[in-house]
Amino acid sequence: MLEEHLADYRMVGHGNGFLKVRAIGEKVLDGALGTHGGWLLEPYADRPRTVGFNVTPVSDIERSAELAATHGFQMAIQGIGDRATRELLRIYEGVFDSNPELDDLRWRIEHCQVIHPDDMPRFAGLGVIASVRGIFATSDGPWVETRLGVERTRERGYQYRSLLESGAVVINGTDPPVEDIDPIANFYRSVTRVMDDGSVFYPEQRMTREQALVSYTKNAAYAGFEEGLKGTITVGKLADLTIVSRDIMTVPDDEILGTEVLYTIIDGEVRFSRNE
Repeated sequence: MLEEHLADYRMVGHGNGFLKVRAIGEKVLDGALGTHGGWLLEPYADRPRTVGFNVTPVSDIERSAELAATHGFQMAIQGIGDRATRELLRIYEGVFDSNPELDDLRWRIEHCQVIHPDDMPRFAGLGVIASVRGIFATSDGPWVETRLGVERTRERGYQYRSLLESGAVVINGTDPPVEDIDPIANFYRSVTRVMDDGSVFYPEQRMTREQALVSYTKNAAYAGFEEGLKGTITVGKLADLTIVSRDIMTVPDDEILGTEVLYTIIDGEVRFSRNE
């Protein structure tokens, strides 16, 4: 059924540019870490008889990837555990090797919460985009060491800074309704890794403020094939701007969360004003 209609589903630039359908997204390769569902290479520290589980059959993901390559679609598949990430990288690499003429697919892995060090450089090497949720590190932080153990968490868990330094394109966002959609809160957690109890979850993996900003703007536009229209303030691009009450690039960490959106401007038109 998908193969018969996939070409018809593709839409780019519809609804005055607000509607785009060009990805096979959020098929779930594995479950969540919190429920011991993330698919791991080694057993859970607190449940050593399980490595989590595969939700969508690997063969189904492989077939979807073949169809995506044939019809010019992106892949954006959830991979939480390190086994899931490795399987997706293997699948993507196989399709890339079989279709060398397709050199700008911009396929993604969603969440990227646990990554084996051997797989870290493969994102940049293959051109696979890491789509992370910065706030997950601090939401999961209170219990994730129980699931993975301290050493595995340090080596593989929520390695957002390492992904960036490896040369991977990293995009950032929230995951409503799992997390609030608020980008200010996500920015704050990405650059501070401060958990609700005030402790810091592996601070060496904090994004810099510039990295966090780019992950939300320039890199996000690239992931959507819209870098020619959005992502930076550049002559000729859409005037899509958000004006906030504080300079989140310079204020002290503890003042970021108090930042309010004053104006939202879309293509040069004010669509939201806090005063109104």
